[in-house]
Amino acid sequence: MKKMMLGMMALCAAAAFGDVKIGTVDMMVLVRNHKSYDTNKKMLQDSEKKYQKELDDTKAELDALQDEGKKLADQARNPMISQSQKDKIEKELLDIQNKYVAGQQKLRTQAMKSQEKLQEFESMLLKSTTEDIRAVVNEFADDNGYDIIIESTVTAFAKKSLDVTDGILKAMGVDPKHAKGKEKDEGK
Repeated sequence: MKKMMLGMMALCAAAAFGDVKIGTVDMMVLVRNHKSYDTNKKMLQDSEKKYQKELDDTKAELDALQDEGKKLADQARNPMISQSQKDKIEKELLDIQNKYVAGQQKLRTQAMKSQEKLQEFESMLLKSTTEDIRAVVNEFADDNGYDIIIESTVTAFAKKSLDVTDGILKAMGVDPKHAKGKEKDEGK
């Protein structure tokens, strides 16, 4: 932490004397305007729907077991059945109860695994996108003489004149006037 603070102070001192050209960028705007953003979002939504359908199918199996159990319980309460039939029904009820408990555990495990898979998939997509964006940012910095381009959310304050987001959007082939996620478009 001390090294980072000393580095930032040295950077600020160098910038104050004009030795360092600094820019800031809004990475969220760049991510939202990356060519793969909509495709990635759709793939994530499709994966989430697939996992949700699997969970719904397992839940439907549990509901069917529960209904079967209720029917057997009603039969067991019938005073007209013999004790041997009642014993047989109670054995079936116990079997259904065990299947139901196992099914609930399966549902919980399935839900956790689905969530983990979605998070891993989202991380992989985001990593790929940010690597591509970093390459564009590096090229932009080289072409325009920037020594450092900092993500704007890591600074407590930065002058608007330091923001190079629009320039990087242009380098990505996006018209900044029509960019998603910019302050004027937040409601869209």
